[in-house]
Amino acid sequence: MASALRPLRLLLLGAPGSGKGTQTARLLKQFPQIESVSSGDLLRQQIKAGTPLGQKASLYISSGKLLSDELITKLIITNLSNRKWMNSSASWLLDGFPRTVKQAELLDAELGRHSAQLNLVVQLDVPENVILERIENRYVHVPSGRVYNLTYNPPRVPGKDDITGEPLTKRSDDTYEVFGKRLKEYRRTVTPLIDHYAKSGILEKVTGETSDIIFPQLVKLVSEKFGE
Repeated sequence: MASALRPLRLLLLGAPGSGKGTQTARLLKQFPQIESVSSGDLLRQQIKAGTPLGQKASLYISSGKLLSDELITKLIITNLSNRKWMNSSASWLLDGFPRTVKQAELLDAELGRHSAQLNLVVQLDVPENVILERIENRYVHVPSGRVYNLTYNPPRVPGKDDITGEPLTKRSDDTYEVFGKRLKEYRRTVTPLIDHYAKSGILEKVTGETSDIIFPQLVKLVSEKFGE
């Protein structure tokens, strides 16, 4: 696979359960020069550690609500700074953030100060009925964030992580009721966010019901825009 000729600063945009984490993992393997930050992974780490931020996040998640703009933006910007990605030479992708125009504007301003603006936003378009069918079969290895699905990506040993052998767990928010609320809230917030990035000319969309259908489209976009 060709390497990127200029820094890639990519945002994957998609509903909860659309497969952002899976696509991120596959992209990182295909393009090893890219690094990533997942808002979901960061939040789970904070929740597990019982930090003040994690405790606040847990209250939002358990009620099926998205996190406040201020809370999630603080988490992501701090992480980018700590990992020294706020410069023009790093190639990275964001998984699951920003989710609102306010978050996007805060991020745009911060990145702009370092000449490291996003240069590609890809919307993962997965039908909601497919997402709802997935969640009952989804299990995770919390320490690593690895995700399994009993239908199409089962662990080699039932109930155990493939790498560590540690137990898998089911997220407390992986229910039809909570996910239904999250999808409704996502629809409300994502339309203006899509408009925001469409106006900047960096928005693309890939459509499919499985990761195997979507992934080749992602590779094509990255290769066309940033590869040889």
